[in-house]
Amino acid sequence: MSQISNLNKIKGGEFLIKETEAADIFIPEQWDEEQLMIAKTCADFLEAEVYPKLDALDNHEEGLMESLMDKAGELGILGVSVPEEYGGFGKSFNTSMLVAEVIGAGHSFAVAMSAHTGIGTLPILYYGNAEQKAKYVPKLATGEWKAAYCLTEPNSGSDANSGKTKAVLSPDGKHYVINGQKMWITNGGFADIFIVFAKIDDDENLSAFIVERGFGGITMNPEEHKMGIKGSSTRQIFFNDCHVPVENLLSERGNGFKIAVNILNIGRIKLAGAAIGASKAVVDKAVNYSNERIQFKLPISKFGAIRYKIAEMATKIYAVESAMYRAGQNIDDAYDALVADGMEPGKAKLKSTEQFAVECAILKVYGSEALDYVTDEGVQIYGGMGFSAEAPMDRAYRDSRINRIFEGTNEINRLLTVDMMLKRAMKGELNLMGPAQAVAQELMSIPDFNQEDEGLFAYEKRLIKNIKKATLMAAGAAVQKLMMTLGKEQEILMNIADMASLAYVAESALLRTEKLIGIRGEEACATQIDMVRIYLNEAMDQVWLHGKEALNSFAEGDELRMMMMGLKRFTKTEPFNVKDARQRVAKVVIEKNKYPF
Repeated sequence: MSQISNLNKIKGGEFLIKETEAADIFIPEQWDEEQLMIAKTCADFLEAEVYPKLDALDNHEEGLMESLMDKAGELGILGVSVPEEYGGFGKSFNTSMLVAEVIGAGHSFAVAMSAHTGIGTLPILYYGNAEQKAKYVPKLATGEWKAAYCLTEPNSGSDANSGKTKAVLSPDGKHYVINGQKMWITNGGFADIFIVFAKIDDDENLSAFIVERGFGGITMNPEEHKMGIKGSSTRQIFFNDCHVPVENLLSERGNGFKIAVNILNIGRIKLAGAAIGASKAVVDKAVNYSNERIQFKLPISKFGAIRYKIAEMATKIYAVESAMYRAGQNIDDAYDALVADGMEPGKAKLKSTEQFAVECAILKVYGSEALDYVTDEGVQIYGGMGFSAEAPMDRAYRDSRINRIFEGTNEINRLLTVDMMLKRAMKGELNLMGPAQAVAQELMSIPDFNQEDEGLFAYEKRLIKNIKKATLMAAGAAVQKLMMTLGKEQEILMNIADMASLAYVAESALLRTEKLIGIRGEEACATQIDMVRIYLNEAMDQVWLHGKEALNSFAEGDELRMMMMGLKRFTKTEPFNVKDARQRVAKVVIEKNKYPF
């Protein structure tokens, strides 16, 4: 049952052209007792089983990661989103997001578990036939079998469909014989089940196969030596005449690329959850250290430069967290609506996530970049100790970096954000042209400099509307000017993606706070109000920069001058003392000695 009304009416990407009411989003302060118990189970598991063994994990102690996966399976952590009929708990998408967030603080274990429960299990759960699901999913849900996902090849990374691994039907028609090489395979060293992507004969598109380790013809290189996430098993895997029964073809022939894309949508938003969980853990350690580290006879948390860092860290986490659970509930509600209309649950899961693929891409980028910012500042707060391998920032810093590469690089995801929205507009699924034309008309009119803002967030909502207008102006002009060549202008597309993303994340933080005020009252939410204003103030400056770069890249003359005037109008803000707001936010975090929101 949906926790919010009306969300099934919202389409993916519509945030840019449609206002959302605070009542229509989910906020993390609404977790129910059962969800909080699941989160506590995950947190307790990390404290008892993972954190004491981080060094042993990084040194690849024989059998350790597998045993931790077994214990997680016994607690039910691996099967939270698996339907009850297959031995799981059948919880909502947002509940699985909460698990991803909490476990995200678990360094290499988080990577292993995410690969198993996500890209390892979900292809079978969502695309497998009844026999495949009955055979594999229950054992994956309990951790009896561990899973890996074999897509990337030495010459096939972001361009996944260009893979060279081949599958040929055996003369007796009973097996597909797979030959090829895969690399960067998480869980490769101990997985029992591999989701393998290969092209049958000379097909243009990939197909997907469920491959058991016991089928034979599988060899692998030693463990990769990596910058971070050292404890996760990462191998190159070779398939040499690996005989896979024909009944282990997953979905239909040539459907592999679609499977990969749709599963990656889920992986992207889950990665954002994990990144936020890791970010909160870093803040907790950094704030604790700042309260204990004495310099000039004072804890360093008393100094403005440190408080600036703490406030910025907390603000970025709060904003992205607001957006990811907003999107997670959108996905849940879309699923409920599709099932109510008669769609099979597995297909509904995929369709609902696909509907919000734009938001998933945005969150992957902004979640991973928030984590990188937070860990970098965490190192700085620790100072010299931050650079020591004896202190916790060393592992956090190294482990964070992969997230901007995982699940499609952030550059690819920025390009996808705009590409998906434009394609939906061309199909008539998203009315971008109407609002873009309205903004173009507005540029020709005399601006109203006497706008009166009423209500707590009336001014901030006007700013967010203006970010959306600036985005529509830049995107509409770029489409009109560049037309078919726009797809090659990656810098412009990334500028536009960031403008749209800033609108989404800033609006999400505002809506969360507005809803929270309705529950707790304005006075109790003073710090959250400060964080919204800090984030939005910085977002406006970034929108100006991205818009200026985009417009200067393709416009000129009077057209450029008119749009630059419009951009200046849309990004104009009233004076705001951001320093004092940061000081207030930092004071709360420092007093609580942890990330408290």
